[in-house]
Amino acid sequence: MLELAVKSLIGYLLGSLLGALLLGALKGVDIRTLGSGNAGGTNALRTQGKLFALGVVVIDVAKGWFAARVLPGLDLPGVGLDPTLGRSWLAVACAASATLGHVYPVWWEFRGGKGAATILGVLLGLEPRLLAPVLGVWLAVVMLTGFVGLATILAVAALPLATRWIVPGQAALFAFALAMAVFVVYTHRENIARMRAGTENRARRLWLLRPREAERG
Repeated sequence: MLELAVKSLIGYLLGSLLGALLLGALKGVDIRTLGSGNAGGTNALRTQGKLFALGVVVIDVAKGWFAARVLPGLDLPGVGLDPTLGRSWLAVACAASATLGHVYPVWWEFRGGKGAATILGVLLGLEPRLLAPVLGVWLAVVMLTGFVGLATILAVAALPLATRWIVPGQAALFAFALAMAVFVVYTHRENIARMRAGTENRARRLWLLRPREAERG
């Protein structure tokens, strides 16, 4: 249990290193005070431009990949490798901890992002084959609706189904997929409220199938 506790804590602390806030500190801005107030890639793009947003996504994906792929296998001094601990369960625990750290970062008053890029990173580390259906759903929903938040919610909601289909029998991975599906709905609750109120912004450049009246508007 010591290995599980220590590596989960390291995963959380790693997840707390948000790309938007690290790069923002170097630039002298806090994007949580700009745009939607979210410390993630979409708000970074809208408020700081493409290069800044790319850096944010790279950092957030990379830390998720490291937490899920590299951290579980490290033989840490004084901790070691617990032979009674299932490696798959340890990997998803580290992955979930990194995602939690991204949303509630200890370094920044527990006000972080919504976890999307970090989830992509941990999927890259846990099972890269799951990225195709998740990204496919995300792109389809954005093209149809223009809502990035809705696309993220539905893409992660599709993750449990994709897990059952692509890697059946992986109990730890399926449990992680279910937990993330629920968690992402929670982290996007403000997006859901804005969509219901009709005030949510749309990504017009990605909203390829928008109606003609929306183009004129």
